[in-house]
Amino acid sequence: MKFAEYSEDPRVWADNHFGEATLSDVRRVDRVVTIAEAMAMKPGDSIPEMFASPYDVKATYNLFNHVEATPDQLQAGHRDLTIEALYQPGEYLLLGDDTTLEWNGKAPIPGLGPIGDGSPGLQGFNLHTVLAVRWADDVAAAADAQRPPIEVIGLPDQQYWVRPIPEQVAQSTKQQDQQGTQDQDSSPPKKSKSTLRKRQYADPDLALESKVWEQSLQHIGPAPEGVRWVSVGDRGSDIYEHLKCCQDLGYGFVLRAKQNRVVLDPETKANKGLLFDAMDAAPSLGSFTLELRTRPDTPGRLVSLNVSATPILLRAPQRPGYPAGQLPPLYCTAVRVWEEGATKNPLEWRLLCDGTITTFEQALKRVRQYSVRWLIEEFHKALKSGLGAERLQLESAHRLMAAIAIMSVVALRLLDLRERVRLHPDAPAQQAGLSHLELEVLRLRTRKPINTVREVALALGRMGGHMNRKGDGMPGWLTLWRGLAELLTLVEGVLLGRKLKRPG
Repeated sequence: MKFAEYSEDPRVWADNHFGEATLSDVRRVDRVVTIAEAMAMKPGDSIPEMFASPYDVKATYNLFNHVEATPDQLQAGHRDLTIEALYQPGEYLLLGDDTTLEWNGKAPIPGLGPIGDGSPGLQGFNLHTVLAVRWADDVAAAADAQRPPIEVIGLPDQQYWVRPIPEQVAQSTKQQDQQGTQDQDSSPPKKSKSTLRKRQYADPDLALESKVWEQSLQHIGPAPEGVRWVSVGDRGSDIYEHLKCCQDLGYGFVLRAKQNRVVLDPETKANKGLLFDAMDAAPSLGSFTLELRTRPDTPGRLVSLNVSATPILLRAPQRPGYPAGQLPPLYCTAVRVWEEGATKNPLEWRLLCDGTITTFEQALKRVRQYSVRWLIEEFHKALKSGLGAERLQLESAHRLMAAIAIMSVVALRLLDLRERVRLHPDAPAQQAGLSHLELEVLRLRTRKPINTVREVALALGRMGGHMNRKGDGMPGWLTLWRGLAELLTLVEGVLLGRKLKRPG
């Protein structure tokens, strides 16, 4: 089995990514492949809309309800393909991020838990995704102001978890308090957040959600010799155990700092000050420009940024069961990126990176690798907005997780199409990721010769509402998805038309 690309027929693609699902009955595996094909052909449609036959709809619901239909078992084949690709020579970024999937204003769904502020009717679960992409220095250095184009590889790991309801947490806390105060007459004091956090580190039954970062790397395994794997994460990834796990497994890392940790003197191991102060004192190595994407509350803009780097030794935090100073400190390089002269919302990134960084080029590479982290946010957007994960009307958390495990792999097809345009815009149209039939239908629909990947994207974008004006830039993935959805509908009509008997 080879690592499949978007350009394959949807059935072939689905069989490559889900044909090795670890289910005990081959008929269930075939059903998973059929579901994945339907999701790829009709992204964003509801389950009844995906299938013409009521039997297929019922079989889909039954598959999602089966005890074996867990995300790990459904994605087993895809994850194996991804790991196989990651063992090929090169440098790969493992982009990690958390998101919450929520269902609001409905009757309680068995298995879901509280999210957000715990408002009545607000329920869901949490999802931690690792998205693997291939990094190429020569391509990344070509477009200085924009996010470097990359090649989408796959999902080597995904973790789903549900927060316990407050009553369960209160009961567990009450039981521990009773055990700890059997010989005391006074009632136990209210526990602070720091006290509860220490308790979670000490009690394996109260696992910290932050542990998903190190658990994901452990699931993926140690980096192979001759290949560089780099863990890339936002502030939520700034966890001592995650940093330590990267070093133990041979990973590089580019992680945005959240904790203003204590810095130690490398020789005496005495406290030397705080991390952010050391970063602020480091001189600039140079400057570069970066195009910031548009956010809901901030317009896109082009900014000029300085970058600095300084080697540091981070003191380990104290953990229950470990005397002070027993956990080892961590050596890394602190890279700071900042915007000078901005009067409102100046950009600043504080990054923790592996290895020694002494030149502007070395520091700039780490900064540009961090800028790629935005793609994992686009993945979650494709999962929710493009494929409608939160619009699923399934009756249990188990069914929802099974459906979203398949949707997650389908969402990569949407991202892959956009990245192919950015990576090789002048390549032949056949490399855009569409089948021969899809390209022919696209040419007929737009009444234009389509010879390059760029022209494929513009044609799909026009079908999705993009005006194709010079100042509009290239269409985004959501516009491409809309155009692709229309194209797939036309292709389905062509296939059905071939089955019609011609009138005598």
